[in-house]
Amino acid sequence: MFNIEEELKKLPPKPGVYIMHGENDEIIYVGKAISLRNRVRQYFQTSRTKGAKIDQMVTHIRRFEYIVTDSELEALVLECNLIKEHRPKYNTMLTDDKTYPFIKITVNEDYPRILFTRQLKKDKAKYFGPFVSAYSVKAVIDLVKKLFKIRNCNIPLPKNMYKERLCLYYHLHQCDGPCQNLISKEEYRKNVNRAIDFLDGNVESTINELTEKMNKHSENLEFEESIECRDLIDSIRKVMEKQKITEYGDEDRDIIAISMDTAMDFRGKDGVVSIFFMRKGKIIGREHNFMNIKEGESKEEVLNTFVKQYYSQCPYIPKEIILPFELREGELISRWLRENTGHKVEFIVPKKGPKLKLLELAKENADIILKKDRERLSNEEKRIQNALNQLKEIIGIDKINRMEAYDISNTSGLQSVGSMVVFVNGKPKPSDYRKFKIKTINGPNDYGSMEEVLTRRFTHSRDKEFDSFSYLPDVVLMDGGKGQVNIAKKVLEKLNLNIKIVGMIKDDNHNTRGLIVDNKEYDLSKAQGAFNLITQIQDEAHRFAITYHRSLRAKESIHSVLDDIRGVGAIRRKKLLMHFKSVENISKASIEELMEVDTITENIANEIYNFFRKDSSK
Repeated sequence: MFNIEEELKKLPPKPGVYIMHGENDEIIYVGKAISLRNRVRQYFQTSRTKGAKIDQMVTHIRRFEYIVTDSELEALVLECNLIKEHRPKYNTMLTDDKTYPFIKITVNEDYPRILFTRQLKKDKAKYFGPFVSAYSVKAVIDLVKKLFKIRNCNIPLPKNMYKERLCLYYHLHQCDGPCQNLISKEEYRKNVNRAIDFLDGNVESTINELTEKMNKHSENLEFEESIECRDLIDSIRKVMEKQKITEYGDEDRDIIAISMDTAMDFRGKDGVVSIFFMRKGKIIGREHNFMNIKEGESKEEVLNTFVKQYYSQCPYIPKEIILPFELREGELISRWLRENTGHKVEFIVPKKGPKLKLLELAKENADIILKKDRERLSNEEKRIQNALNQLKEIIGIDKINRMEAYDISNTSGLQSVGSMVVFVNGKPKPSDYRKFKIKTINGPNDYGSMEEVLTRRFTHSRDKEFDSFSYLPDVVLMDGGKGQVNIAKKVLEKLNLNIKIVGMIKDDNHNTRGLIVDNKEYDLSKAQGAFNLITQIQDEAHRFAITYHRSLRAKESIHSVLDDIRGVGAIRRKKLLMHFKSVENISKASIEELMEVDTITENIANEIYNFFRKDSSK
C-alpha cells in the first residue's frame, strides 16, 4: 500500500519530474521541480491555496513517482516529453506540441550555411540540439558567424557566384564572401569543420579566448566590448548544456542500469534494474524491475539473465540498448534478438559523451528506487508471488507467466466490443492490451461476440512472428460462467491450442466470487491473495471494455446529418459549418451560396441542395 505521508519524507532535494497516478494507476499529472522535496510536498499541504483544479486533482492522487535529473532545464524537457506521451488529465495547459530550436549546418551543400530551425528533417544536414532557449541559440549562431565566418544567406552556391553584391555580414566581418569567391572552397570547409567541432561541445578553447579578450577590453576601459564577450560566454554555456533527456536525432533505444544492495539478509541481495525508454530521441517513460538476487551472484550475471528474460517477451525491441558493462553472452543474445526482430540489435557500453550521461541518469534513479522502495517493492513482490502460487494450486499448473482476460461490452447489442487485458508475472501490461470491434455478430449475442474475439486473437498469433500477439498466454480468463468458458474451449480446440481456460464468477452484486476450473467452481474467500489478483484482473477487463465502448458511442453521437451527403467529408463539413454557422442555414442556402464555400464545387453544391430538398419533401 502506498503511504503518501511516508513517501513524502523520502523525496530528494534535487531537480526532476514528478508523476501523479490516479485510482486506476493512470497518470493524471506530470510536473517539474527545482527541488522535488519542496514542490511535491506543497500539493499535500492543507494550508496552501492551490486553486480549484489542483485541489480536485489532489483528491484523486493515489501514488506518485519521480525521475531525478541534473538540472531544471533537463526536467523541463522531460516534463514536456512525458506530457506529450501520456496526455495527463490535469495537464490541460501543457499539452501543446511545442517544438524546440535546433542549430542546422547544411553540410550537404558546397558552401554550408548555419541556420536556426525548429524542424528536424532527413536532408543530410547536421543538426545540433534540441535546445530550450531560442534566444541563446540565436546568440550562439551569431557567435559562430563571428568566429568562423559561416554564411547564413540563401544564395545557391556555386551556381549564383558573382551574381550578388557583398552583403552587410561581410562588412561586419561575419562572412568571408564565398559568393564572390573571396575564400576557397577548401578553406571555407575547414572553417565549417571548426564550427562543427565547436558546436559538438569542444568550446573551452573558445571560452578561454573570449575570457582573455573580455579581460583585455576591461583593462583598456572598453566596457561595451567586454560586456559583449561576457554575454557571449554566458550564451555558450547556457546553450551548450548537455541535453540528456532529449537526444540528437530520432533514434529508439533502451537505457538499462542496475543497482544492488550489498547488505545481505535471509533472501540474499536486493536489486533494481531500471530501464529508460527513448523513442524518436526522447525519453517517454521508464520501468523498474525489483530483483531478488542469490548470494554470490554478480551484477554481470544478474544483468545477463535479466536481458534474456525481459526481451524474450518484449513486443518491441529497439536497435540500440545501452548497458553499464558488457554482457557475458552479449554476442549470442544480440544474434538471437536479431533473428526474432528482423533487425540488428546492438548492445552499447558508452565510455563518454551523451550516452554515458543517459546511463548515469538511469543509474542514479535506480539507486534512489532501491533505497526508497526496497521494503515496498519487496512486499509487493511477495504479495504478487503469493497470489500466483495460490492460483497455480487452484488451477493446477506449474507456471503462470502471462494471463489474458476477455470481456464483451454492448448496449442492447449495439456497438458490441471486446477487450483483452494482459497481466505478466501478476502485473498489468497495458502495452499488450487490445480492443476488438465486433464485425460478424449483430444484436446482443455475447457468446458469438466472444467467439469472434478469441478466434481473431489466436489466429492473429500465427500471422506475425514477433509482436504482442505472438506470445501465447499460460491462462485465459473469461469474464463469465461456464458458457463463456465453453466458447473459449471450442475456439482453442479448433485451433489446436492447449491453454488453460478459467472462468471468473461474480455474485449478485457483480463482485468477484470465485473461479471455474475444469467444470468445478472454486470459492476464493479462503485464498485472499488470489482473490485480490482475480478481482483486479476482472475489474481491469471490464473497465477497458467499457472505456472502448463509450468512446465508440461518443463518436456515434456526434454524427452529423451532413455526413449522409455524398461527397461531403470531414473537411467540407467543417468548412460549411464555419461559413453558414448551422445546419439549418446550410439547408436553406442556394447552389450559388453553397459554391462560395472553399472546396464546394458545383456538383457538390447540387448534392447538398438536392439532399435537403428531398429530405423536406418526405
